[in-house]
Amino acid sequence: MTTERSGIPPLDAQPRHAAVGLALPARLVFALAVAATLATLFWPRDSGKATESGGFLVDAAGRPAPLAQELAETTLVHFWASWCAPCVTELPLLLDYSTQLREQGVKVLLVAVADEVEAATRFLGRADVALLFDPAWDVAHRFGTEKVPETYLLVRGQPVERFVGATDWSDPRVRATVARHLRG
Repeated sequence: MTTERSGIPPLDAQPRHAAVGLALPARLVFALAVAATLATLFWPRDSGKATESGGFLVDAAGRPAPLAQELAETTLVHFWASWCAPCVTELPLLLDYSTQLREQGVKVLLVAVADEVEAATRFLGRADVALLFDPAWDVAHRFGTEKVPETYLLVRGQPVERFVGATDWSDPRVRATVARHLRG
């Protein structure tokens, strides 16, 4: 039986190698997709914990500034950006509180994330607080930060408290939380 009128050749007229030729690339693509998925699932990752070796930041001149060198016994690490609306209202409160924190032996480290050096420096307007930059969110992501502002209280390099979102640093409850960790 032929299908001459429709112009479609009969099934048995198709070359057998055409079907095999399509199956091999499809199998190869499938095998590569499975391999990529397995690699994604089982590839070694960072533990996600913030530690003293938590990564490199850069200073205003673009020089590497390892996080470990910036940490004190107790450090408040604040991820923020000059383009972040909640940061604009939060940062002045944190800066006011930073004077009291320094008197208690706490270092305040501001990390401007994906920010321009000039914009962050101008926005901060002070030189008495450590300011570093995380241009590609590398260190922020190691801490688990996905949005700014976010703040971590580190004691001996280990996070003991996390403040997500804009925090009212003048709130007595927030200050009591920090003080509790400073006492022991």
